[in-house]
Amino acid sequence: MTEMTLNNEILDMFDVMGSVEEGMQQFLTFELHGEHYGVEILRVQEIKGWDHVTPIPNTPPHLCGVLNLRGAIVPIVDLRLFFDMPFQPYTKTTVVVVLRVEDVTPRTVGIVVDAVSDAHNVHPDDIRETPDFGAVVSTAFISGITRIDDKMVMLLDVDTLLSSAQIG
Repeated sequence: MTEMTLNNEILDMFDVMGSVEEGMQQFLTFELHGEHYGVEILRVQEIKGWDHVTPIPNTPPHLCGVLNLRGAIVPIVDLRLFFDMPFQPYTKTTVVVVLRVEDVTPRTVGIVVDAVSDAHNVHPDDIRETPDFGAVVSTAFISGITRIDDKMVMLLDVDTLLSSAQIG
């Protein structure tokens, strides 16, 4: 699948979802190691097929490197490695979801995911709090959990997950 085809399919998917119904939040969902995650759709700047990135020396293993997106240098984070999941070779369904992060200064970060699933409208009442696992496990980057089509979807807080302090 070419990048142009992938981008057109993603745009068609967003068109199908149309506008957000009143009182609903919209999330882009994706797969990672057989699990489902979601990010606020308004944070998504672009979805592009996996492409070679330029590695940066002395960075943690989850930082793949940087990508030049129309003149902007964007750090790329392999979310599998960031979540301590086993590395899996990239396939034709592997994509980079480019997100806007509100950190000390707004910036753009790409995350590598196994596949994009869909865009979904979710009512805030259908979002459950993240369970408390105590001090041993930090879940600060999960804003909530919801059920979509009989699947549990972890909704990620992009700002906490991809803060400079967190990914560096």
